[in-house]
Amino acid sequence: MRILIVEDEYTSRKLLTALLADYGQCDTASDGVESVDMFRKAHDAGSPYDLICMDIMMPNKDGHQALKEIRSIEQELCVKPSNEVKVVMVTALNDPKTVVKAYYKGGAAAYLTKPIEVESLKAILRDLALID
Repeated sequence: MRILIVEDEYTSRKLLTALLADYGQCDTASDGVESVDMFRKAHDAGSPYDLICMDIMMPNKDGHQALKEIRSIEQELCVKPSNEVKVVMVTALNDPKTVVKAYYKGGAAAYLTKPIEVESLKAILRDLALID
C-alpha cells in the first residue's frame, strides 16, 4: 500500500509515519500544496497512493482545499469512484461543521481526531478494506 501523510506538525507527521509504516510505503508532505503535487506525480508515475492521511489545518493550502484539488485531478484523469484514493482527514477539530465539510463536501472516506488512537486508526483502515 502506498501512503501519503500530510501534516504540518513534525511530531504528528512522525507519529503517523510510525503507526502506518508496517502497512506500506509512507511518503510525507508538510502542507496541502506539496500534497497535491505529490499526488499528481504519483499518478503520472503510474503508482498512485492508496491512502492519504490529511491534516485539515495547515499553512498555504488547508486539507479541505487539497482534497478538493485531489478529487478534481482524479476526475480529470477519469479515475473511477471505486478507485479513488481513500482520504482520512486528521484534525484536532471535532465539531459537526468540520465533519460535514470533510465527508459530504470534500469526499473524505473517514475522519480521525487528535490525539490519534492506534485502535481507531486500525479500525478505519479495516473499514476501508486497506488492512485485514
